[in-house]
Amino acid sequence: MITISVILGVLALVVFLFLQQASFGKAPSGLRLERIKKSPQYIDGAFQNQSETPTFTGGGTFFGVMADFLFATHERKTPDYTLPSVKRDLKLQPALKPEITWFGHSSYLIQVNGLNILVDPVFSGRTSPVSYAGTKAFDGADVYKVEDMPRIDVLLITHDHYDHLDYETIKKLKDKVGVFVTSLGVGAHLEYWGVPADQIKELDWWESTAINADTEFTAAPARHFSGRGIIRNKTLWSSFIFRTKGYSIYLGGDSGYDKHFAKIGDTYGPFDLAILEDGQYNAFWANIHMMPEETAKAAVDLKAKVLLPVHWGKFSLATHAWDESINRVIKEAEVLNIKVITPKIGEQVVLDSIMPTSKWWIK
Repeated sequence: MITISVILGVLALVVFLFLQQASFGKAPSGLRLERIKKSPQYIDGAFQNQSETPTFTGGGTFFGVMADFLFATHERKTPDYTLPSVKRDLKLQPALKPEITWFGHSSYLIQVNGLNILVDPVFSGRTSPVSYAGTKAFDGADVYKVEDMPRIDVLLITHDHYDHLDYETIKKLKDKVGVFVTSLGVGAHLEYWGVPADQIKELDWWESTAINADTEFTAAPARHFSGRGIIRNKTLWSSFIFRTKGYSIYLGGDSGYDKHFAKIGDTYGPFDLAILEDGQYNAFWANIHMMPEETAKAAVDLKAKVLLPVHWGKFSLATHAWDESINRVIKEAEVLNIKVITPKIGEQVVLDSIMPTSKWWIK
């Protein structure tokens, strides 16, 4: 019994020390926590979704899902060739219309009306709190680095998961960013990592912040969860409505399908572009990530003129084939008469002008 107690004590100490790494971030406290407690979304000590959202569905359990992901054989989870990409100089003068550059997964740059807006950048090559373990980027998908970025006027973080909020990337980027816009509570991580508090704008759902007289971000609901360590849902997860002179763009973040898409479409639509997650889904967690057919339906609910599917093409965080999601969403979009654009990583997209639709993932 003494030996077992010692072993358990040592393991607990190892876990405790591991969780002290800066990459895990910081839980909200002080005035930030007091503000969080006043949020309508914060109930019984944690943020909640609008609809009841059990973490696991279809008979899934934590240990069952982990065993399936780590040990079961799933074909074509990663591409067997180097992905094609386009390496461009992003510091050159962009197009007059909104220009979008996708970096794989959920990272992309929007350049419009003189502003550079970077969303959920992950340039460290892994979705992990450590550099020596975790899911690696596909070959060819990690061609852009922090050094390739122009001066960033707005860095937007939808929520605090590792594949959206990357410690190494933030450390390297923070001194070339004007303002950080994020969900309520996520600022605790950013401030802990050295971002000045007066450069952080944290929003609850339906709150807005103006960047200038013509540009505004509004946080809106998503159906998801948050957390970087053991404890979940101490920070909020959001989608964002981005309005600038002449254009309206929906920035989806991560979300399962729910009623919020139709409400946002009715209240803020139509959108010139909806950037929506399409990938990393599974029947075992169907509440928190959309199936591709639901992604197309969400674009309809939002009254989007064009759909850009993201959350695929760089990391394998589920068990489906790496290109299954894009094929399925295109098929459903054809049925629903939704225009889908499919740029390579780094390929130029200009709204109403350069709208790539090639099936570049088919070798």
